[in-house]
Amino acid sequence: MSDSIGSFSELNLSAPLLQALADVGYENPSPIQQACIPPLLEGLDLLGEAQTGTGKTAAFALPLLQRLDLKLLEPQILVLTPTRELAIQVAEAFQKYAKHLPGFHVLPIYGGQSMFMQLKQLRRGVHVIVGTPGRVMDHLERKSLSLDSLQALVLDEADEMLRMGFIDDVEWILEHTPAERQTALFSATMAEQIRRVARTHMREPREVKIKASTRTVEAIRQLYWQVSGTNKIDALTRILEVEEDLDAALVFVRTKTATVEIAERLEARGYAAAALNGDMNQQMRERVIEQLKSGALDIVVATDVAARGIDVARISHVINFDIPYDTEAYVHRIGRTGRAGRQGTAILFVAPREIRMLRTIERVTRAPIEQLGLPSREAVAGRRVAQFRKQVAEVLESEPLDFFTDVVEQLGNEHDGDLSRVAAALAYMAQRAKPLRFEARDMAEGFAPAPDRGERDAREARAPRDFRDSRDSRAPRDFREPREPRRERAPQIEPGGELVPFRIEVGRMHDVSPREIVGAIANEAGLPSHCIGRIEIYDEFSVVGLPADLPADVLGVLRKTRVMHQPLEIRRAGADDVPPPGRPRERARPSKSERGEGFRSDSRAPRHDEHRAPRGDDYRPPRAAPRTGRTGDAPPRRKPATGSAESGARDFVGKPREFAAKPRKPRKS
Repeated sequence: MSDSIGSFSELNLSAPLLQALADVGYENPSPIQQACIPPLLEGLDLLGEAQTGTGKTAAFALPLLQRLDLKLLEPQILVLTPTRELAIQVAEAFQKYAKHLPGFHVLPIYGGQSMFMQLKQLRRGVHVIVGTPGRVMDHLERKSLSLDSLQALVLDEADEMLRMGFIDDVEWILEHTPAERQTALFSATMAEQIRRVARTHMREPREVKIKASTRTVEAIRQLYWQVSGTNKIDALTRILEVEEDLDAALVFVRTKTATVEIAERLEARGYAAAALNGDMNQQMRERVIEQLKSGALDIVVATDVAARGIDVARISHVINFDIPYDTEAYVHRIGRTGRAGRQGTAILFVAPREIRMLRTIERVTRAPIEQLGLPSREAVAGRRVAQFRKQVAEVLESEPLDFFTDVVEQLGNEHDGDLSRVAAALAYMAQRAKPLRFEARDMAEGFAPAPDRGERDAREARAPRDFRDSRDSRAPRDFREPREPRRERAPQIEPGGELVPFRIEVGRMHDVSPREIVGAIANEAGLPSHCIGRIEIYDEFSVVGLPADLPADVLGVLRKTRVMHQPLEIRRAGADDVPPPGRPRERARPSKSERGEGFRSDSRAPRHDEHRAPRGDDYRPPRAAPRTGRTGDAPPRRKPATGSAESGARDFVGKPREFAAKPRKPRKS
């Protein structure tokens, strides 16, 4: 049957649903949609075995929407998902497909979201509920959710719910639903426990099995880089620079701490990056995913638990910064790319001791993983030149340049009519943040990846890394001539010099990032990047750590330097400019109303994501134990946007500042 169906119009879907599909550009149903839509339209139970990314959401959403009674404003469809993110995405899919169904209402419910808002929406009435098992149980026990009018129940990613320990909760919910309901269960694998649930709670289900795993792997180019002497973050940035067709990347690490550290270091190097982990409250996690979808972010660094359910079509690359502990996690990771018929790329960082795990992954996926050579500095430079030429060509074709042509001609007349040198000077000015030519010394944080630790040959002519004895001892460098006068004004910084806070008058309201600050200071003052310390960005200003003995002429240059069209007006920061630990000058932590109810009910510190099968975001204690009333993970203590010129830079305020504990009151004698 699937071979004979060429379009959605052949599946007997209603005109409003076909119009919604046309609006989003869907023309031909996928194999799972061809197999699932007809039996679900007939009201039959369905047991579907299919990998993530095959289009199964539309496979159950479209037929169930067609059978919906819009006049009855009560929950008629319940979809259970293992994670909050998947619940949101499924709810968004329902809303998208019901675009031309007047009066349709769908509600996602999950832990970490305001219970008050959920109760308010439920009282108003909804047609479809999409939720995690724990929060659905909460509402059923509160009597705030009635399933008396339920027509259909969907278990999405049942294997994940089993893996995360939700199967008992799922069965409890099934027992509290009408017996005559229609049931659909979807899973990437069919473990015996899942089949037992199907036998117990489904009526002669139609079985559908889509062998999509091989096709999914074939749509993904799999590569690995064997970790050597090069720092992994340096290797990551080199790869990001030279990878073709890189639209957005998902970087996987093992711990929550690593997500923040790597995201901050990528941001300091000029990438639009953010962390995604279980310590973030739901509002922040949703914002990160929305920014990734819209293009405001290009890189998200995530743990396995936090990334479950992410479905963003523009993810072109998945990078396994830390190798997963099991092959199932690897398959789930790389399944985030290569979707919607697009080619995806998965890159795996493998240490020598992890080669055995690499071979295991190859056996399970039945696909060879090719070794990737680390891009050289020359390759990075070549890529930058190619991008620069492309940008120039686009401007020449699309922008009105008459005014600027007159300016260039005037400059040429002032310099012996040599327009080529004028153009070269303009190109030099345009490439300062990312030099088109550089030597190993420039491959530092904030500019580009650092060279291999093992590449000593190219560094023998240089003085020790931290400082040079004199300018004469340096090897010749590209672009040295135009910068000679400025660099001569910058004195040598003595080794071990103290870094102190300086205030600059550019901040978050000016859309500045650590990259612009580092680039301006390093280029205009001639400071090496390792002499630039921690950067803290506030609403109206920023504070940056610089050597205490900066001479007056360098400060004079920096005062006139503009970043984001704002003069820096640099000066030594006083007590009023550097907020005390835990109390930033501008409010950096969201208010309680903004955070919702994402707090832990106990005082335990959040745990790192573990490699063992996690219980998930929506974990509930066994019913025999007292209920804790937990609604989600506590939101992280948010701090000002920070960056660093290089990972080893000294910190002018010591360790990164967190919200300080309140001082204890003295005991009464």
